[in-house]
Amino acid sequence: MIGQTLGCYRILEKIGRGGMGEVFLAEDTSLHRRVALKFLPPEMQQDVEARKRFIREARSAAALDHPYICHINEIAESGGRDFIVMEYVEGQALRAKIAQGSLSFAETLQVGVEVAEALEAAHGKSIVHRDIKPENIMLTRTSHAKVMDFGLAKQVAPAAGEADIGGPTMTLLTSEGTTVGTLAYMSPEQLRGKDADARSDIWALGVTLYEMASGRRPFQGQSGFELSSAILDRAPQPLPPTLPAELGAVIGRCLEKDPAKRYQRAEDLRSALDAIRAGTASTWAAWRYRLRRRRGVVVAAALVFVVAVLFGLNVGDLRSRLTGGAGAKGRAFKLAVLPFENLTGNPEQEYLSEGLTWEMISQLGSLQPGRMSVIARASVVRYKKSATPIDQIGRELGVAYILEGTTRPEGNRIRVSAELIQVRDQTQLWGETYEREMAGLQGLQSDIARRVAGALSLKLLPSVEARLAGVRTVSPEAYEAFLKSVHYRETMTKEGFDAAERYLNLALEKDPNYATAWAEIGSVWISRQQMWIVPPKEAFLKAKAALDKALELDDKEPEANRVLAGYLSWAEWDWEAADRQWKRVFELNPNYVPALPGYAHFLMNTGRPKEAMAKIELALELDPFNVRIQSFYAMVLLFVRRYDDAIAAARKAMDFQSDQPLARNALINTLFMKSSYDEIMALERERWANDLQVLQALERGFAEAGFAGARMRQCEVLTERYGKPGGVAAYTMAILCIQARDTDSAVEWLEKAYEARDGNMPYLGMPYFDLLRSDPRFQDLVRKVGLPQN
Repeated sequence: MIGQTLGCYRILEKIGRGGMGEVFLAEDTSLHRRVALKFLPPEMQQDVEARKRFIREARSAAALDHPYICHINEIAESGGRDFIVMEYVEGQALRAKIAQGSLSFAETLQVGVEVAEALEAAHGKSIVHRDIKPENIMLTRTSHAKVMDFGLAKQVAPAAGEADIGGPTMTLLTSEGTTVGTLAYMSPEQLRGKDADARSDIWALGVTLYEMASGRRPFQGQSGFELSSAILDRAPQPLPPTLPAELGAVIGRCLEKDPAKRYQRAEDLRSALDAIRAGTASTWAAWRYRLRRRRGVVVAAALVFVVAVLFGLNVGDLRSRLTGGAGAKGRAFKLAVLPFENLTGNPEQEYLSEGLTWEMISQLGSLQPGRMSVIARASVVRYKKSATPIDQIGRELGVAYILEGTTRPEGNRIRVSAELIQVRDQTQLWGETYEREMAGLQGLQSDIARRVAGALSLKLLPSVEARLAGVRTVSPEAYEAFLKSVHYRETMTKEGFDAAERYLNLALEKDPNYATAWAEIGSVWISRQQMWIVPPKEAFLKAKAALDKALELDDKEPEANRVLAGYLSWAEWDWEAADRQWKRVFELNPNYVPALPGYAHFLMNTGRPKEAMAKIELALELDPFNVRIQSFYAMVLLFVRRYDDAIAAARKAMDFQSDQPLARNALINTLFMKSSYDEIMALERERWANDLQVLQALERGFAEAGFAGARMRQCEVLTERYGKPGGVAAYTMAILCIQARDTDSAVEWLEKAYEARDGNMPYLGMPYFDLLRSDPRFQDLVRKVGLPQN
């Protein structure tokens, strides 16, 4: 078949064969990209059951859109042969990686988490894979997992009106293509002829985890009968003693013979692996695993006795260690502050509970950042007025502790209740109800922070104690106005920014020395510039004045320091001063989440991509559901040319917020780097659906000269709007001209962007500017902005 063209697919080479298919590398001549074509083997083309399973694979996988699952484009037929068109995954099979030796602890965890996340997505669609094994897991060139081969998948509950293309009856055959699954990875219930469910996939992933960690399978046999007997009746062979007990405990639970004793959902398994990475895994489970791993009842009994004595006396703080308490010295953990509940039911009082939540996150996050990380606001706000159980929230956020509470303002007084909960067993570690004058609200927040620190055995530095004790009193009217401003700024709209500024000015009328309010004024002006509401020069000038005032009043104000670092990076392009200022921010709080995405981009733009990746990944860990952080992450992935990962990250952000501008731009620019022009056109048609002039220009240009023609016609229309209200910035015009292959115009637009002090000029290192790097005018711009030439 090499060299043949089937429709728009030109076959280049054969890249694999299995019991259920032959796979060829092909070129999609319409989209100019490589794809994989999977055919039924010729001898199976007339097998009715084989064709059913082949079609089921296409339908099952096509229903899933996930970065760790191989994407299916279509199912087609040519010359009497069915074939599946799928994403071409460059890399190696996990089987080949294991053949080189066991994977490292970190690699095993990463692959395990990603495959569990893929299964979580499949099970969410009621699709059970039924053949998870190293041969069906690819590792991309960037070492991320891709789950392949849904040929044995079965939809447990078919959608209404859709016929289930069922698989053959379970047998104990060992040849691929006739048995549902591969024997070494089949669960005991499958071997007994029972239906497979999500827990069967968890068993298979447990076998795969065992194999990654040790280089061998947990059950051995010289024949199919011996192997089946081992799976049904024997315990897994011991894992290497060097393997961390926490991972051994997770694998052991996956390999429980009774499905009811395994993890019941892939989400649970993924959370357990995530907890190991975060250092919050159950210590009891690890100890139980260690005891099981010991040989001899006497040794186990002696250990139990010693542990019981030490536990009872709490020698060396052992009880706190074993119960997962934060008192274990040096052990890092995470905490989440859930949105405080407004008990008045009055929407006009929401700002107060929102503000208290925001302030508690800030206070707790700065107590001892090396030990306790606090999940940021954007990721906890989704639980507002939610009935989600505490244990589920803990799994989703990867936290060991949760602080929740209520507010009830009454006149000039407020009643606040707070409760600290240990997620593992949902026990209350501390709780208290306060009743204060509104003027004492900030002092109350410091009291709560101290009590939480005490309950978690956090030893606070004298400087932190002094900060909590020395909270500056702000007039109740000023503080109330400030909290309202935060509420409106979070809308990220022109109207929201205007309302936020009004309330901040009101706060400063009541208290002109309110440093935090001055810092927020600066933040509002920077945000207006980022959203193209006001020109950069106006925004930066007003932001700088407000920041100078804030830092004059309080040089330790975290938000003022953060915004100043951003100002020096994107307005002044003073890289040395910006570097010092970013370091100052993280001296005040190493885990200050609002600063992490901006610092990651500063590092990226100044030629330090590894450091940038570490900072943006920390931001994701501390604020996993923040759309802005996910969008910044997509940009860093684009910068380091991890295009598939960048596309997945941008799409994930857009799943939460379809019109997120940074995520959309990251997606379009990455698709351009992959020459995925049809996908860009689909996004642009959606974006410009209400602008008939631009839409018609795109369509006319596309018909004339393809994607470059579409961009050229679009540039013609938008050039006429430049400088007018609602027009497009010069920097954006430069990128459009690059995509139109008009490099001269692109450089000219960048020169205009430089003259306007456009805050996006520091991004000249992005890959889509590669077309301009040989132009002396572009090189001159890079020098003037002060960026690395390479």
